[in-house]
Amino acid sequence: MKFNFFGSKSPKIGVAFGGGGARGMSHIGVIKAFEEFGLQFDYFAGTSVGSIIGSAYANGLTSKDMLEIAKDLRVKDIRTNKVIFMPSKTDGLEKLMIDTFGDINIEDLKKPFSAVAVDIKSTKEVCITHGNLAKAVAGSCCVPGIFQPVEFGDRLLCDGGLQNTIPANVPRYFGCDYVIAVDCNSTRTYGTDSSKVLDVLGCAIRVLMKSNAVKGYLCADLVIGTDNKRFKSTSLEGIDEMVEHGYHNAIDLMPQIMQIFEGKAKKKKLKDFDKDEIEFI
Repeated sequence: MKFNFFGSKSPKIGVAFGGGGARGMSHIGVIKAFEEFGLQFDYFAGTSVGSIIGSAYANGLTSKDMLEIAKDLRVKDIRTNKVIFMPSKTDGLEKLMIDTFGDINIEDLKKPFSAVAVDIKSTKEVCITHGNLAKAVAGSCCVPGIFQPVEFGDRLLCDGGLQNTIPANVPRYFGCDYVIAVDCNSTRTYGTDSSKVLDVLGCAIRVLMKSNAVKGYLCADLVIGTDNKRFKSTSLEGIDEMVEHGYHNAIDLMPQIMQIFEGKAKKKKLKDFDKDEIEFI
């Protein structure tokens, strides 16, 4: 049981890490800020790259640990297929998870965690709380066209960002009083003056991405957003800068974050967003 600074029972607090490819390196900076203030979360959720970071955080890895792993990582370690327009298997990502944690199940992590994916058979959002960690995270990260869908039991999993790129609703389903969301792609939507087909399609995709982030903002009590637009979601260049941006964005919001941990922040009264449309496994 946690207690706040005044000796009373502390609220149950969850953290949700959003998707964004390599831009998710800024999540590490946010965690560094949490560590400096001694903040402890009760529930962890993540979509796509957020599932990698969230599971690492739930298992006790520090921001320093995560940064060391990230700096040793190469895109070719994750996307193993070198043939253009041919999706890779997720073997590289699964190997990274197994090398880091061992071949464990989600329920073996030190704290409760959910990975969010989409089952392309049913088209439903899937909240994974049990089963092989490497497979669950691979499914959550499986961007269509970049990776082949991941078999998970009788499901075929793809990137959770197809339906829920910032899974702030998930910790609420597991009893959290407050949820802090971390958005590593807060400027995901920007327009275009061009009428060229590729420019218009790119803008349309960004608009759709924004709609999948709205639920996260609605369900979170506070969102730590980082503008990573100038970094590529497919490149690991600029890791130190992304980490620094995430850190300073979290520090700037620390007064509001501390209000939540002290139980002083106003709680959101939310209905269960499309809970019937989510498969919990």
